[in-house]
Amino acid sequence: MRPRERRETGEQDLFRSRLDQIIDMKHPLVTLGRAVDWRFLEERFGEVYTDSPGQPPLPTRLMAGLAILKHTYDLSDEVLCERWVENPYYQYFCGEEFFQHRLVFDRSSLTRWRTRMGEERLQALIQESLSVATRTKAIKPSELSRVIVDTTVQPKNVTFPTDAKLLNRAREKLVRLAQLHAVPLRQSYARVGKFALVQHQRYAHAKQFRRANRMLKKLRTYLGRIIRDIGRKIEGNGGLEGAFAKLLSLARRVREQQQRQRGPKVYSLHAPEVECIGKGKAHRPYEFGVKVSVATTLRHCKGGQFVTHVKALPGNPYDGHTLATVIPDMEALVGNTIARIFADKGYRGHNAPPDYKFRVFLSGQKRGVTPRIKRELRRRSAVEPVIGHLKAEHRMGRNYLWFRRGDAANAVLAAAGYNFRRLIRWLSLLLCQILTALFPQPLISPD
Repeated sequence: MRPRERRETGEQDLFRSRLDQIIDMKHPLVTLGRAVDWRFLEERFGEVYTDSPGQPPLPTRLMAGLAILKHTYDLSDEVLCERWVENPYYQYFCGEEFFQHRLVFDRSSLTRWRTRMGEERLQALIQESLSVATRTKAIKPSELSRVIVDTTVQPKNVTFPTDAKLLNRAREKLVRLAQLHAVPLRQSYARVGKFALVQHQRYAHAKQFRRANRMLKKLRTYLGRIIRDIGRKIEGNGGLEGAFAKLLSLARRVREQQQRQRGPKVYSLHAPEVECIGKGKAHRPYEFGVKVSVATTLRHCKGGQFVTHVKALPGNPYDGHTLATVIPDMEALVGNTIARIFADKGYRGHNAPPDYKFRVFLSGQKRGVTPRIKRELRRRSAVEPVIGHLKAEHRMGRNYLWFRRGDAANAVLAAAGYNFRRLIRWLSLLLCQILTALFPQPLISPD
């Protein structure tokens, strides 16, 4: 064997021996799976289970790991199931000891698990992500005492609502439900209703609003006829009245609501909890969903800008009136006293607890602002890119989960996915540093 070949062979053996030392750290998900305190999550999530007859529940590590992976990599339930079968790192992170060639759970198990946990218990995922960040030195505990708070809108998976679309949709759903329960209708208005909707859209596009309003009146008339016809046919039948009660109530609200009325309006029939929220954006004057409060660390920590608290706020409250709820929840989640809170001018006249009246600083504030606080106020806008990442990469940009509990759960899971994404990146950097320390120079010379 030539000397050069012997040298290359010895270098390759040295490379293999050193590589064996770090084989357990070859993927960030492996390291993250070992860093997470699964016992803590089992204690929090296991509170909803009881020892009773029936099928035993799926392992907590499996379901919690799937929820983390789903919102970390922005996957739907169907795509998550496909990736889990083909990715050994996903399976290891979820607690599998051997590679599985088929699903060990059903896709609908994810939906049932989210519903069973609820917002309060899902907060444990954010708490654990911050705990892992502290243990891996991605964030210092002292950095959790200064936070930035802001609100955004989590849009629901609904089409842009118009009066014409809502009226026609309510009529279609009532006709379909009547056919399902074999309730004979005098007329369904399927053909003329669709034609009136198309005509309204054409007239509105051409700015012929008098003709458009005439078509809108027709759609409202068709819906009223269907409502009254169904009411006559099901009168006295308790079973049918119960089956039609919710949809008839929504249809009546859609038919009677006016453009400038006060109080809640119906913007979607399959998601009546949707609210219309205007945040003053030029490109998007109105958004339809729920308001969400987001809190992040003031400083850009070693591991990145972590989310410390997220909460859905139904009812579209004034931003400043959310601090009375957000601050105690944040302190309970972080386990640290909040020293300073930085917010924008939308929080003027806030209702923070009495002990925090002089710990909340707003953009443009002059009184009580020291030079250090003035420098820190310049970091207030650092929460905006975090909100952008939550929406673009962690499923907060469009919420597909049903009802208000779905709004709350999706916001919390998006924040947990964002934090774990930062941790995966941080662990990848640590792995690169370890590799650089073990191999300070190339083992095989380029010549």
